[in-house]
Amino acid sequence: MTADQEKSVIERISERKADIFKAEQKVADFILANPEDAVQLNVSEIARASEVSEATVIRFCKHVGFRGYNHMRISLSRDLGRRYYFAVDPTSASADSEFQNFFKVIAANMLKIGDTIDRQALQDAAEVIRGAALVHVVAVGNTNPVAQYMSYRLNRLNVRSFAGFSPEYSLMQIHLSQPGDVILAISQSGCSRQVVNALTLGKERGLPIVAITAHRYSPVSNLCDYLLLASSGDDHQYYFKSYSHLNEMAVGDALLSCLINQETLNRSENDKIELNMADSKL
Repeated sequence: MTADQEKSVIERISERKADIFKAEQKVADFILANPEDAVQLNVSEIARASEVSEATVIRFCKHVGFRGYNHMRISLSRDLGRRYYFAVDPTSASADSEFQNFFKVIAANMLKIGDTIDRQALQDAAEVIRGAALVHVVAVGNTNPVAQYMSYRLNRLNVRSFAGFSPEYSLMQIHLSQPGDVILAISQSGCSRQVVNALTLGKERGLPIVAITAHRYSPVSNLCDYLLLASSGDDHQYYFKSYSHLNEMAVGDALLSCLINQETLNRSENDKIELNMADSKL
C-alpha cells in the first residue's frame, strides 16, 4: 500500500483541493462539510448537491487519486465505518443494549420505509407484474440473491419469472423478450452498470420497468416506470454494513403482498405445490 492509499479520503481531498478545478472544488467542499451525507449519495445525487455535472464529480474523484466515484465512495464509507465500528466495544457492559438497539433500529427503519413509500406506485407495479407474460428480475453482485428470491416467489404465485446468475445471461434474455414481458430491477445504488445496460435494452424493446432502489435520483430511477424506494433516508450504509439488503427484501415482500389476492392464489393452486413438496420436510 502506498503512502497516499494509507491516508483517509478526507485527508486526500484536503491536500489536493487547491490543485483541482474550481467546479471540482465545489464537490470537495460538499464532501468535506458533509462526509456522513456524502457517503449515502450516488453520483447523480452528489452532483445535484454540489450543483455540478456528473462528469465533474467523476473528474474530481480521479484528480484526488481515485479510479472513479464509486471507488471514492467505498473508501469514504470504509473510513466512516471503521470509526463507527471501533467506537463500540463488544466486551463493554453496554454490549447487550447495543445488540438490542441494532434490532430496534432495523424495525424503526422498516416502519419509516412503510410510511414514505409511494403506495400508488407499489399497487401499479403489482398490477403490471400480475399481468406479465414473463418477469425478468435483474440484479448483480451481492443483490443477486434478492433477485433469486423474488423470482422464486413470483413463480410460486404463478407469475412466470426468470433471474439469471450472471448479468450477461439476463441481458441475453431481455434481448429475446416478447411483448407483455416486464423487467423488475433491484439495485441499492441505482448505478450498477450491468443493471443500467439491461434497463436501457428493455426500454428500447418497450418493456415496462419496475425498480427497487435506495436512491430517488440515479440512472436506474431515471429509466424505470415504477419507482419503489427502499430507503428511509436515515439509514447509514457504512462499509461494514453495505452488504445488507434488508430494505430491498422488505420492499420486495411488500410488492409480493400486493400480488397475493384470492384470484392469484386460485390460479397458482398453491396447495397442490405444498402437497407435492410435503415429503421434503419431516
